[in-house]
Amino acid sequence: MKRVARGRGGTAIKRSRAGSRRGKWSARRGAFGPGRKGRMRRRKPRVSVRAANETAQRDVSGYDEGYRAGLYDGGERLLEAVLPADRIVPDISVAEVLAAGIPHVLTRSIRLLGPEELCDELEAALAAGRPYSVVRLGDGELLTLAQDTLKPAAEIARESPFLSYAGVDAPDGAARDALAAAIRRATVVGVPLSRKPNYQPLLFEGLRRNGVPPESLRLTSSMINYALHESGQLMRLAAGKRIVIVGNSAEALARALRGAGLEIVHTVVPVDGIADYASAVERAAAVPFDLALVSAGVAAVPICVWLAERTGKAAFDFGHMADRLGGTAVPAGE
Repeated sequence: MKRVARGRGGTAIKRSRAGSRRGKWSARRGAFGPGRKGRMRRRKPRVSVRAANETAQRDVSGYDEGYRAGLYDGGERLLEAVLPADRIVPDISVAEVLAAGIPHVLTRSIRLLGPEELCDELEAALAAGRPYSVVRLGDGELLTLAQDTLKPAAEIARESPFLSYAGVDAPDGAARDALAAAIRRATVVGVPLSRKPNYQPLLFEGLRRNGVPPESLRLTSSMINYALHESGQLMRLAAGKRIVIVGNSAEALARALRGAGLEIVHTVVPVDGIADYASAVERAAAVPFDLALVSAGVAAVPICVWLAERTGKAAFDFGHMADRLGGTAVPAGE
């Protein structure tokens, strides 16, 4: 049934009941016209600037609160625990207590070789034709040693995905054992000064549990590659020597060092993780050289040690200095 309505000027307008219902329904939903086509889309509620600022302030406040709690738990609370119950010490900080106690702690310390001393030893070894290997332990090497000795290997694989970039796919017990065997025989081992969780807290117990007494090692800083280069000692040491470069950044580094007047006799590329270390040693030893610069992740440690012992030459774990000098990209977080 159709109704006839009169518009302006007496014009007849036909409208069905269904159309009328659609119009009323649309009006109730907030549309400006009849039917679905006239219905407005609901907009997402906007977050006001004030609300956003309040959320940001809460986040900052929560961070500050956590920071203060951590600072207390890691400092003042420890001091409270060791002070006698019947004494308080006015106007003293945790830093003062640490400084006062350091002389007593140093009786248990291990001295690290400095850049000048290490450079002198390297020069003497090169002149005498003695094998000399300098390796460095960072978080990649220490996590490799920690597999199923300090931490479950599956946990390390889950929490440290960067380890694959360094050449170890955890779990890899063979990599752990090869690394420990090389560390035992290295001439000098660079170790981290950082006490962050994946550095010194893993270092000493990780070595012991892999059969490497820390007291048996001659140690330097794991940043010795940067120290020697930035002081100019490494370039002076390399001048006039036949140099082999090992690692995936070898070609770029070779171009940079040739541009600096050094003699590069051989490059070894690629090195496919720690499982490839024996092949890399074979390829590097194929050409006579005096000094090897090795940038191959965790594999650099066994490469340096076995290459030096096989050839009677010097091998230096160059690390990301190869990327810096060669102008290649270093992964984020490295």
